[in-house]
Amino acid sequence: MISARIVKTNEPLIIENMQQAKPVHTQVLVRVKAAGICHSDLHLWEGGYIGSGGKIMKVEDRGVRFPLTPGHEVAGVVEDIGESVSYFQKGDSVLVYPWIGDEICCSCRSGDEHLCDKPRTLGIYQDGGYSDLILVPNYKYLIKLEQNDFDSAASLACSGLTAYTAIKKAAATPNDNLVIIGAGGLGLMAVQIAKSITNSKILVVDVDNEKLKEAKRLGADHIINSVETDPIKNVKDLSGGQGCEIVIDFVNNSKTAPVAIDSLRKRGKYIMVGLFGGSLELNLPLVPLRAFNIMGAYTGRITDLVELVSLYKKGKISSVVSKKYKLDAVNDALQDLKNRKIIGRAVFNP
Repeated sequence: MISARIVKTNEPLIIENMQQAKPVHTQVLVRVKAAGICHSDLHLWEGGYIGSGGKIMKVEDRGVRFPLTPGHEVAGVVEDIGESVSYFQKGDSVLVYPWIGDEICCSCRSGDEHLCDKPRTLGIYQDGGYSDLILVPNYKYLIKLEQNDFDSAASLACSGLTAYTAIKKAAATPNDNLVIIGAGGLGLMAVQIAKSITNSKILVVDVDNEKLKEAKRLGADHIINSVETDPIKNVKDLSGGQGCEIVIDFVNNSKTAPVAIDSLRKRGKYIMVGLFGGSLELNLPLVPLRAFNIMGAYTGRITDLVELVSLYKKGKISSVVSKKYKLDAVNDALQDLKNRKIIGRAVFNP
């Protein structure tokens, strides 16, 4: 099989011919039809995240090992199955749930495999979907799709699931002011999800007018360019002067975090999602005085993904796929993502 591999961080990925795996027991071999290109892949390639004081949090310190085939947003067709597989058969169109745990820690036992103490995530801790084939360790991590529905479905496994989990965690009530920071692939998905499952007023903040226009097209009530205007004043003006009830930050860096906190009203919720990094200097007395909540949201359960796919099949949401690449253009694709040339999502079609 043909795979694009990170051999060394910050160096071009290489294309390798690798031995094709034969599925046994509960394993399923999936022929990749679309693999989403995610910012997490970029962080892997770059070797880490920016932490406090500008220090790099190395992915290898979190257990990532190279060489590695990245890619955790995978949709494709069942190529072969192990002898213990049921419900799925060769030729089925499927979406892969990549957030695999060790199945024995307390998180896994409670259904939160995505928060496993020793994760085995496809495309991060074991080989993923930047390939023409991917071996899925158990058929329980597959969700059936409509036939030939791959490009727009692939990103549901990460950007869609992450946005869906954050919106659910927000628990917005009717007429809440819900601010979404970042109109990239996750933010644009979050606009659609919030529109479909809440009655909140959706405000989107970004620095790119083209992305903001797309957010407006997808259902945002108000769009705010944080370079051209004061985002905090705009949020407060649009929310009766008190500030918003909820901010979901899909960027989450040292510039967006203070904007989020200063935009909140008393008892508000600040949900951190993005991994762009940095640090936050927090005025500690404000936390009890304003009684706001700060929480993190990271991907989601497989049951959440099943719910999301159901919304997708009903036409309530769609992935904004703006670019498609062949696998041999992997380095161009990652550079385009790094240089902010992609609106919405991009996919590989191996």
